[in-house]
Amino acid sequence: MNPLDFTKLDGLITAVAQDWQTGEVLMLAFMNQEAWEETVKTRRAVYFSRSRQRLWRKGEESGNVQLVKEILVDCDRDAVVLKVEQIGGAACHVGYNSCFFTRIEEDGTEKIIKAEKVFDPEKVYGKK
Repeated sequence: MNPLDFTKLDGLITAVAQDWQTGEVLMLAFMNQEAWEETVKTRRAVYFSRSRQRLWRKGEESGNVQLVKEILVDCDRDAVVLKVEQIGGAACHVGYNSCFFTRIEEDGTEKIIKAEKVFDPEKVYGKK
């Protein structure tokens, strides 16, 4: 397997998680080499949390894990798409299925386009 390029973003690559059946973009995150290797080995999504400066095994707190069905690598080898089965119904830490639940209208206003949250983040994480 050709190596990925972890040199451009201080040791990170961009990772997009996409629902493997619907194609909906669920979230964007980052991976360091260790997260990448664990993801490939276990077929469960592992990211690098820039705020916590550590590996983030998706679902370790919420139970909303991502089972990796397919991995696509871009031509520059510095970004990946993970086609995942989202277990638990939500990828977003604020409770929506997708992190991309806000649309910017033509007049510049924001509109929430998801009707309901899948879970209450205060109950899951003890915070909003």
